[in-house]
Amino acid sequence: MAKRKMSKASKRRLVILTPVVVFLVGYAAFTLVTTVMEMYNLNREEKELKTNLNDLKGEAEDLKTEINKLQDEDYIARYARENYLYTKDGEYVIKTPKEEKKEQSDNFKINTDYIFYGSAILILLIIIYIFWRHRRKKKKLKRRTTKINR
Repeated sequence: MAKRKMSKASKRRLVILTPVVVFLVGYAAFTLVTTVMEMYNLNREEKELKTNLNDLKGEAEDLKTEINKLQDEDYIARYARENYLYTKDGEYVIKTPKEEKKEQSDNFKINTDYIFYGSAILILLIIIYIFWRHRRKKKKLKRRTTKINR
């Protein structure tokens, strides 16, 4: 099987266009990953805001019912005893610790950001490695053919 020789102009074109194509593919991959990551973060934020809105609506209704209950004097007295430690004569106050809600930190968000950026960089490095290895194979093949032709 006869091997075709590439002209110098074709080689020059290949040498010039390969880095440009690698850059464009890498840029497209990076842009794609960052866009997907932004969409993921915005969707997550939208879900959080919707749950916050529902919580606030529920809290508003609770406050409205609380306002109606505060019109009753017996409720006010019981409320003051429970929340402000007021007592009647002969009553004792025993305070028990309440469990506080733990706030979810932004560690999850930071970790997902690292995962997305890391995967984008990894994909870019894999593409660069594939092109580099392909180019090395071509050079080895070229050296072998020049040795055989001599």
